[in-house]
Amino acid sequence: MTHRERPLSPHLQVYRWQITMTMSILHRATGIALSVGAFVLLWWLLAVAQGGDAYAAVAACLASPVGMVAAFGFSLALVYHLLNGIRHLLWDAGWGFDIPDVYRSGYAVFGLTVVLTAAIWFVALRGGA
Repeated sequence: MTHRERPLSPHLQVYRWQITMTMSILHRATGIALSVGAFVLLWWLLAVAQGGDAYAAVAACLASPVGMVAAFGFSLALVYHLLNGIRHLLWDAGWGFDIPDVYRSGYAVFGLTVVLTAAIWFVALRGGA
């Protein structure tokens, strides 16, 4: 019996990058980032419950430049994951499977992510007024 060489699965280096591929990878990555961010949110909530020095330490950490960058990244991931999740729900409802619609909705998610994240930070940095 002869042993036939089976082809290997194509790898990311074989495929040409497309928006659908990029969005799928980013959706998974933002899901992981949101899971990590949930632990930071839990840390903050526990500090609020403890009060005093515990809260001051967490607030100082989150107000630092690294904390602000992390908060910005968390908000960016949250908005992207939400919008792309809505896009997937629309697909589940049977809308947007044509290639032009897939690309149009993908670019819309990218654009709205930038606009909504910028709007959130604009309002937050102005003190909500």
